[in-house]
Amino acid sequence: MTSTDKEPTKIEVHRTAPPLDESLYDLRPQDAAFFKKLTGIEDDAALKQHILDIQAKAYKVAPYGCIYLFIFTRHRLSALPAYQQVLRLGRECKSPIFLDVGCCFGNDIREAVLDGFPAAQAIGCDLRPELWNLGHELFKSSPDTFPAHFVGGDALDPEILAVAPPASIQTAGTPTPNLSNLTSLNPLHGCVSAIHATAFFHLFKEDQQLHMARAFAGLLSAEPGSVILGAHTGAEEKGVINQVVRDLEVDMFAHSAGSWTAMWDGEIFEKGTVKVEAELKQVPVRDEHYPILFWSVIRL
Repeated sequence: MTSTDKEPTKIEVHRTAPPLDESLYDLRPQDAAFFKKLTGIEDDAALKQHILDIQAKAYKVAPYGCIYLFIFTRHRLSALPAYQQVLRLGRECKSPIFLDVGCCFGNDIREAVLDGFPAAQAIGCDLRPELWNLGHELFKSSPDTFPAHFVGGDALDPEILAVAPPASIQTAGTPTPNLSNLTSLNPLHGCVSAIHATAFFHLFKEDQQLHMARAFAGLLSAEPGSVILGAHTGAEEKGVINQVVRDLEVDMFAHSAGSWTAMWDGEIFEKGTVKVEAELKQVPVRDEHYPILFWSVIRL
């Protein structure tokens, strides 16, 4: 990068980027079935090599912990308690829109589409467009065979996503924009049925998490049942935490279930206009456990 290049917003909490470790590959049966179905690769050894090849390419672009630890190979969206609400919106809304922020390869969008959400009504957003393109390579798809849309850019950049007040029934009814021509998320204000963000918020400091929550709220449709959902590192008491996850040292701000709930119900949305569910769970990753906050925010 030259001195004249614009430095992207630093959202990576990882202080070190160790060399890739193939021994960390551990594809669960349900995840293997997902990859085999979408890639058409039935042989376990061939599938492993295919995933390793894509991992190596992605790690050069974005040395994220989720890539290093093969977390991208795991079902995440369907593990969230509010996932069925996403699928319900896909079936019942006239023009449903599903937005996955921090989408990486687009795994979660593909999972929702496989379960019935219309692909042409799904949008991925990531700081690194190369990862979305590698997603087509990973899943052996193309824009024709997988017509979900993509917006690349920094979610903290107001040209990509500006904060707007939450939509109300009185301000609802804005025509749905043409998703094929999106270069920003701002045309989606008040139009999005479901917003997913897993392993996203913990990449930011406390004030930035609040900013992103306000920005998401402005995108969400005012229709009852519209949902924002996800999971990320949490804590028993909110504050800055330091962890070593395998060989990755991470330093991040983590909310508690209580502080996360209070932020959405009362600070982001007018109190009583949303239903917030947040639960901190100890999630096993190989021989260790990590505190993960599972949450959803549903318009009433």
